[in-house]
Amino acid sequence: MKKYYFGPESIVQEICITLLARGHILLEGVPGVAKTTLARYYAALLGLSAKRIQFTPDLLPSDITGMRIPGPDFQSQKFIPGPLFTQVLLADEINRAPAKTQAALLEALEENRVTVDGTTYALYEPFFVLATQNPQESAGTFLLPEATIDRFLIRIRLGYPDREQELSMMHAHHVIPPLPAPLFSAAQLVETQALVERVQVSEPLMRYALSLVRATRRHPQLELGASPRAGLALLRASKARAVLQGRDFATPEDVRALAIPVLGHRLRLSYEAENRGVTPESIVHRLIQDLDLI
Repeated sequence: MKKYYFGPESIVQEICITLLARGHILLEGVPGVAKTTLARYYAALLGLSAKRIQFTPDLLPSDITGMRIPGPDFQSQKFIPGPLFTQVLLADEINRAPAKTQAALLEALEENRVTVDGTTYALYEPFFVLATQNPQESAGTFLLPEATIDRFLIRIRLGYPDREQELSMMHAHHVIPPLPAPLFSAAQLVETQALVERVQVSEPLMRYALSLVRATRRHPQLELGASPRAGLALLRASKARAVLQGRDFATPEDVRALAIPVLGHRLRLSYEAENRGVTPESIVHRLIQDLDLI
């Protein structure tokens, strides 16, 4: 990825963690900071089937999931799959579509399946969504509901690159480079995901992660704390990080390293905290410092 993306290495690592943990990722940043480029070249390296949906205000749920149409005899119906039926889905500018269209992704993000006209269809394995969104203050954007945000394992905020990174980007992309050859197969990725499932998590580590999640619900500067789904997401991400580092067990360092990217986007600040410039990430950082391993 260093040939195509010139941001922090931690971002690529967090995308790998999300994929191995069977999660989905939300990339947030102003237009032009390579959100789509990062997603497109990463999908190519995976060697998986990939599709892209450009979210717009007039996009309909059936444009995502597919639809049933009458057969030639007008007595039967045929299902026409939408772009959701792929292994890697690039959901570009997801917050430019209204809530009704965004909701079409909920079942797919959580259960890897979709229901159309009462019939449920399984999605492909592996199934991985890379969604990009512009900041909420950008023109023409809709607020992502908490139910949608909570289903993204990790949120990554992309800022402007530094001078040297931007110069390297100019060297590499003033002529658009071809998509890279795939490095993996679907079978290899599914096998590695199964390996993540077998990573050991000790009882004290579970209690530590649980205490961190529950502390967000009692924090005076938060209106909405992390959900039970967030605690499970934190453990799954920690197990994936352990695999990437060659371990078959998760450690407190895995939990601490991933607490901000996993929990930060699930928290809602109080009105007073927001006015004071407090961020969810700073709250999680303080909780990590103050919380002892049980």
